[in-house]
Amino acid sequence: MTETSQTVPDRIGPDAWTKVQNMPWTARLALRRRLAWPLVRVQFAWHGVAWGADWKIFGRPTIQRHRGSRIALGDGLTLRSWPRSHPLALTAPVVLSTRRADAVLEIGEDCGFTGTTLVAADRIAIGDRVLVGGNASIVDFDFHPLTPEGRAEAINAGAAAPIVTGNDVFVGMDALVMKGVPIGGGAMVGARSVGTQNVPHAPSGRAIRRW
Repeated sequence: MTETSQTVPDRIGPDAWTKVQNMPWTARLALRRRLAWPLVRVQFAWHGVAWGADWKIFGRPTIQRHRGSRIALGDGLTLRSWPRSHPLALTAPVVLSTRRADAVLEIGEDCGFTGTTLVAADRIAIGDRVLVGGNASIVDFDFHPLTPEGRAEAINAGAAAPIVTGNDVFVGMDALVMKGVPIGGGAMVGARSVGTQNVPHAPSGRAIRRW
């Protein structure tokens, strides 16, 4: 099974039993996910994040919501935080973090994230049907100023700029999308890329790689 199909929400259909026969670990993961469901629901409620329809949450993500900020997650969401929930063997759980009072983290419908770090100090807006591969990061600010003088004055006052993606974007594993980078609909960010420039709309898929 490809990384893409591992990341999208599971579909219940007539071949579900065939899937279990061919990949028996998926039945164990589904059972574990359902057993963890009450605790995961409490976690999202505690952090003030509304629960959506048809979510599949494999393991508790790390949620750090600034109390003045907003995290809005669309229906059909899949989050994979358990290392055994994906063959890439995740190095960390999904992180949903807002760092400032006016920060916004918005995710559209039918999106999938595998060990992804999303950190917003300004605004991160993810379109519909966006898939993000294992251990990738989408971060819209620098955390710290880039000059010694700036860090001495305010260590956490890093520059921020919004990240907005179109629909049907794919971000490969271990990629880093940095502040102020818009990604057009249908675009593809290659594995281990460092995205520092605009990625245009690309219905047939477009890979970028920056080192």
